[in-house]
Amino acid sequence: MISGQDFLVNLGVHIRQIREVKKISQQNLADLCDLPKTTIGRIERAEMNTTIKTLIKIANAFEIEPKELLNFKIKN
Repeated sequence: MISGQDFLVNLGVHIRQIREVKKISQQNLADLCDLPKTTIGRIERAEMNTTIKTLIKIANAFEIEPKELLNFKIKN
């Protein structure tokens, strides 16, 4: 079983990886999502449990389906 914190860590790493592949800065992603840059950083560092609405904003900014944000291998 995976803990909630482990899931958030893996989600944050995955979001950062997608952002870097797409060559989008944290600031640009924040602007596209209408969120503070600090929120993007906190999500990527697993310092906050984000909402589904925010995940949808991030997916839209990446031009991917929201389910793709959750398509990652869990690493403990």
